[in-house]
Amino acid sequence: MSTIFWNTLKVTSTLLGVSLLVASSTSATETVLEEEATTTINEATIAQASPSFDLADSTLEEQLPASGNTNQVLEQIESYSQPLDENDNIQPQLTSITELRDVSPGDWAYDALRELVEDYKCLVGYPDRTFRGNRPTSRYEFAAGLRACLDRIQELIAAGGVVTEEDLEKLRTLIQQFDAELAVLGTRVDNLDARVAFLEDHQFSTTTKLKGEVIFAIADAFGDTVAVPSPDTPTEDLDVNTIFAERARLNFETSFTGRDKLRTRLQARNISSFGSSVTGTNMARLSFDGSNDNIVDIGELWYRFPLGENLTFQVDATNGDLNDTLIDVVNPLFKSSGSGAVSRFGRFNPIYRTGSGAGLGLRYSLGDFAEISGAYFAENANDPTDRNGLFNGNYVAMGQLTLRPSDFLTLAATYANSYYVGGDVNVTGSTGSGFARRPFNNFATSANSYGAEANLRFGNISIGGWVGYQNAILEDPSAAAFAALGTPRGTDRDIWNWAVNLGITDVGSKGSKLGFIFGMPPRTRGSELAGGARRDFDTSYHIEGLYRFKLNKNIAITPGVIVILNPEHNDNNDTIFVGTIRTVFSF
Repeated sequence: MSTIFWNTLKVTSTLLGVSLLVASSTSATETVLEEEATTTINEATIAQASPSFDLADSTLEEQLPASGNTNQVLEQIESYSQPLDENDNIQPQLTSITELRDVSPGDWAYDALRELVEDYKCLVGYPDRTFRGNRPTSRYEFAAGLRACLDRIQELIAAGGVVTEEDLEKLRTLIQQFDAELAVLGTRVDNLDARVAFLEDHQFSTTTKLKGEVIFAIADAFGDTVAVPSPDTPTEDLDVNTIFAERARLNFETSFTGRDKLRTRLQARNISSFGSSVTGTNMARLSFDGSNDNIVDIGELWYRFPLGENLTFQVDATNGDLNDTLIDVVNPLFKSSGSGAVSRFGRFNPIYRTGSGAGLGLRYSLGDFAEISGAYFAENANDPTDRNGLFNGNYVAMGQLTLRPSDFLTLAATYANSYYVGGDVNVTGSTGSGFARRPFNNFATSANSYGAEANLRFGNISIGGWVGYQNAILEDPSAAAFAALGTPRGTDRDIWNWAVNLGITDVGSKGSKLGFIFGMPPRTRGSELAGGARRDFDTSYHIEGLYRFKLNKNIAITPGVIVILNPEHNDNNDTIFVGTIRTVFSF
């Protein structure tokens, strides 16, 4: 009997037993991908994920990873017999077990692997010189590896080895055990090749993923009179017509390394605001309003990239918002304007609206328990004229500590410093009263904003809320400001807001959502201005209910209602109601 043949047979049998044990004890492999991972079909993505595929039990579409990276399937099967290097060339056979970076002498199967690599030359690793021995394998993958070793055995026999009938019978038994898999393997790989070729020929881009969202909305506002800021202000009847409007967004999300993302958003919309010019108060605004007369423009343009394992940066070139950076607003069920709250106030704490423009955001992870994030934005960063630019115009600088003491609880403490040069001051992001938005009219103002946010989630129920406090300071030293306000530079005003919310998911159908929001929009407290001017004497309350019904993975319909009690924090104002039906198409 040939010693070479017998040793090979022993090693092959050992490998068979080990592989079947791993396959039978592993029921599933969970692949974790980022929320918005690129569909790039490249080697960088292949190196980051290696899921297990069972080609016998399900279709190709069901088994492909979420990113659409079909090359992973070919990589796992072909790595046994025709391995490719990073340049898609045939990978040379390993000559030493030391060439595998993740195999060490302490591994329990080290001797078996060493013999297969060094003595019998029928085993290779992946293109990155790893073996990935702890990853579950399918019977098809093992069959491909077995076939490579059987081919090697035949070469050894042809070279002059002598075997007995007993040895040949053991070999026949091994082949019969995997006969079905070996017979189907060739056909499966051929079909997979054809499907991969089709996907590559018809894919949108090798680096860019296209996402889209279209909103059709019917909305109306009801009430007796237009809201006014103070009891002595004349009022008029509220006369609002029902509107039908839309918003369309296309997001081009590009990745160059598999870990970074470049987003370019094209947007066209014509959804009129039910704000102060219509109802007398910005408390009635919808979350998805805004109009550019359906002229396509750049809605977002930013690039996000990691530096190391814990630090991530985001650079916004235009139209950046604090809530769209790396800062968590801690309101997951209501944050999105397309699938969350139907009101502008209900999406998140208004202090996340204290500034926007171009700038930089960052996030530093402190493990699963905590993270530190921050951002700086300048509203007119591209304008070189006086009182503009990156550091001499309207700006906001924000920092936040986010804590996750458990999987179901998130807490955050937020601070922001903002400055408004004058002319269009907006301290509260158009969410509260007119006095809170412009505590010193349109004269130069700064603000220190503090927020506390929390969200508790157990099962399909989410309970959240926030408290926001802002200290606004008059910064204009001019005589005109003093004459208009009757107070010097340095005078300050307090602005408060709060809200609580309840969300229940999977109500009625998978992915549907029932939500309720109750709170107080931003309100000024106290006044050192002449005659107590620009002070909110009463309290408004925001009540909101919505139900997002998900028809399928691409279409959702959300009827919602907003009720504003005592609009503009004025008890003399009649209640204002806003109703909408928001239909969202996403792809």
